[in-house]
Amino acid sequence: MGTLGKISNFAGNTFAIWVILFAVLSFFFPEAFAWIGPYISLLLGIIMFGMGLTLTLDDFKGVVQAPKSVLIAVLAQYTIMPLLAFGLAALFQLPPEIAVGVILVGCCPGGTASNVMAFLAKGNTALSVTTTAVSTILAPVLTPALTLLLASNWLPVSFMDMFISIIQVVLIPIGLGVGIRLLFPKQVEKSVPALPLVSVIGIVAVASAVVAGNTDSIVTSGLVIFGVVILHNLLGLLIGFFLAKMLKLDFSDQKAISIEVGMQNSGLAASLASAHFSPLSALPSAIFSVWHNISGPVLATWWGKRSENQQQDNEEKVS
Repeated sequence: MGTLGKISNFAGNTFAIWVILFAVLSFFFPEAFAWIGPYISLLLGIIMFGMGLTLTLDDFKGVVQAPKSVLIAVLAQYTIMPLLAFGLAALFQLPPEIAVGVILVGCCPGGTASNVMAFLAKGNTALSVTTTAVSTILAPVLTPALTLLLASNWLPVSFMDMFISIIQVVLIPIGLGVGIRLLFPKQVEKSVPALPLVSVIGIVAVASAVVAGNTDSIVTSGLVIFGVVILHNLLGLLIGFFLAKMLKLDFSDQKAISIEVGMQNSGLAASLASAHFSPLSALPSAIFSVWHNISGPVLATWWGKRSENQQQDNEEKVS
């Protein structure tokens, strides 16, 4: 298990590289990855099951210990990104399938990678983990409700169909993971180091499948979609940070909330888009998956180094 843990740790630390590499490969060799398409929901379920295995009751203690920060983070998650997505879709007059895909990304909960980014940024990792857990639990209701509210101008949206899908691919796998951890804590603890590898493989496979199924659309409108996705992510990071700052939260909370808002569960968005709209609607989530795994580590590394430098300066002043 030690070797597998090291491989898993390496895969997690080089996540962005693998996403980009396989996105490029799937674009030039789509026939090698298109077969994954029908299994996107299954892959997401496996990823969510892994997330459930890592969750403990301590991950929800933040709701009681710091209710203000958690409330702000969850509200920011489900207001800033959905409204930004709606505004960008209208501003750039995106085609209906693409507009719905962008809005779906905005209406999804935070991604699990955000917890790692918050840790690297020297942010409030406990707040990040709690926010991801709470926003994911709320997703079956809030994601379809917000999508119905914001995307129905472009395409018909079924709240109930999306609600059932999220229950199936998110809540049930997470619940199973939590239950197995409670029943077999020692065995699960030994397997936890391997879970980042499972997540990396799953998300890389989902992104590759979506890219492989949309090569023609990437050629014709990929630059526009990429531009919208970059704006969506960067504005989310920026607004999330300044909202937390305006509400006078401390710097570690500001960093955690910024990352939680800006980094979405793009795998869930891809699964919902493929199941309820069209393969083209899943394209923004695939591009988002590639991009936020570039912007997130860059921002987290910069913040982390800045915190280390400030700590060294403070220690030098004291000495």
